[in-house]
Amino acid sequence: MNVHSFTIYDLYRRNARLYKDKTAVLSGNTRITFGDLLNQVNSLSGELSSRGVNKGDRIALLTKNSPAFITILGAAAAIGAILVPINFRLSAGEISYILDDAEPVMLLFDREYEELMAELVSVFPPVSERIPFDSQQVSPFPIIDRQTFLQEVAASDPLVIIHTAAIQGKPRGAVISHSNLLAGMIQTVGVIGLDSGDIYLNILPLFHIFGLIMALSLMQVAGENIIVFRFEPKEVNEIIMQKKVSIIANFPPILTKILDEQEKGGFDLSSLRHVVGLEHPDTIARYTGLGFGQFWACYGQTETMALTFLSRHQERPGSAGRPVPCVDMAIVDEFDRPVDSGKPGEIVLRGPLVFSGYWKEEELTQMTFRGGWHHTGDLGRLDTDGFLWFAGRKAQKELIKSGGENVYPVEVEKTIIEHPAVEEVSVIGVPDPEFGEGIKAVCVLKPGAKVTERELAVFVASRIASYKKPRRVCFVDSMPRKADGSIDREEVKALYGQSLV
Repeated sequence: MNVHSFTIYDLYRRNARLYKDKTAVLSGNTRITFGDLLNQVNSLSGELSSRGVNKGDRIALLTKNSPAFITILGAAAAIGAILVPINFRLSAGEISYILDDAEPVMLLFDREYEELMAELVSVFPPVSERIPFDSQQVSPFPIIDRQTFLQEVAASDPLVIIHTAAIQGKPRGAVISHSNLLAGMIQTVGVIGLDSGDIYLNILPLFHIFGLIMALSLMQVAGENIIVFRFEPKEVNEIIMQKKVSIIANFPPILTKILDEQEKGGFDLSSLRHVVGLEHPDTIARYTGLGFGQFWACYGQTETMALTFLSRHQERPGSAGRPVPCVDMAIVDEFDRPVDSGKPGEIVLRGPLVFSGYWKEEELTQMTFRGGWHHTGDLGRLDTDGFLWFAGRKAQKELIKSGGENVYPVEVEKTIIEHPAVEEVSVIGVPDPEFGEGIKAVCVLKPGAKVTERELAVFVASRIASYKKPRRVCFVDSMPRKADGSIDREEVKALYGQSLV
């Protein structure tokens, strides 16, 4: 083993050595210590090796938040395999695409999804191993005395592929290394000031980079991870109060629903000192007005370990925070030239938080990394104090952020245009009081054709994930166009993008 090496598996092993009997994971009545967790990881990694999983092989995983996710990640890290966590809200067709792209040698799935797995057989040839498990068991995999680590694993080796960036209607796999995750964890711990007494409630899904980084950051300091299988506001309030949860991560409308329930039930949330994420200013004011907590504003991507800019909201209300210590960044124009302070342009980054590249997409990776910078495709400006003000996205990387989920308009448009009644469509993001940003489809119907708003939404939900369906459909006679005849998306936004109405 290299004297300079430190991987995610080393983190599990170190914690078991130093904090053997301390609680690592709590879920319902299930308590797993750091010592227990390492035993489970070692056992599963040996089992995976015995089944022929080698370094670099992909293991697909389909489960809601569960202790099993933490175990499987550690086992993959131990043997150098690459975990491909799948968003359980995706349709069978979307999951099929990810499996086809990643080519896993094994698919682990919660028994809750057995019907979906059966459906996948018809759209995707079975991988060599399909292994069901019960995510709610204390140890969902049999404990065996077997450890087989055949190859040395380096921090620079890939550990996770998270599919994102469906810029042209298909998701791309972001390849994330051990060192990427470790850098992201250290940044989060250092900026927020986390320690072994902190307790994090996993509300965000672990298949999402934000949820994953937060969970691992608590492991980094030997803090405690509490895992809930689904978000129920009353249950979450009870857990925060009883278990003294000190930190959560947030996408709208999580915090709003927690505060609404707190007001109804009189729950004591005084232990909740940190909320990290995105939220409407009014909701942030409700939380901070309670007098015991900080809201942390942030900016990041899957490709940059989620938290690339991070500051207390009160330092510069409305901004997305300041750069974390180990990231270099700039704002550039359309020719990749730096712009003056205060002027908008594309956000570009470099440093240990930047991912390894897109899976099997060398040309796209080179384009994204041109000039020695990671080009985010996001627009922003820096004020004189270094705070980032988000200003939208470049046209080729249009993205709607609805309740924390990435929805790419082109993917929804490609689905809607398949409806026999639709002639043209433009999908845009609009203000949504509940989810932050909502999905609105502006459609031109074919002559004599008819379809209702509800019928079109159901049509979309039957083909791609339900959260990608439009919440509102606007039927118009014609679309605004550019000089070249293409639909003028900016004009569509100007005409129809003020609200969901």
